[in-house]
Amino acid sequence: MIPMQHFLVLSGILFSLGVYGVLARRSAVLILMAVELMLQAVSINFIAFAVYLAPDAFVGLIFAVFVITVAAAEVGLLLAIVLRIFRNQATANVDEVDLMRW
Repeated sequence: MIPMQHFLVLSGILFSLGVYGVLARRSAVLILMAVELMLQAVSINFIAFAVYLAPDAFVGLIFAVFVITVAAAEVGLLLAIVLRIFRNQATANVDEVDLMRW
């Protein structure tokens, strides 16, 4: 059986890469991918803790399925928003988009 620390290190690395992607990227699509990477790191944590702490209970797995479902809905909604902004502004760069400004 693989030790739990391996899963936690993997999850920490994925989450750190996601945070770096959100802070360093300017493209809205790449920022969205980085957020999805962070959500998958959280799912790995949920599943790892569920398997190691209560193998017969499915609480962590159910939370992971909810995270994946919410992530899929988020991707659909945000990609639609990004496509609409790209059609109106001809850019997907988050620095150049100021639609939310008064």
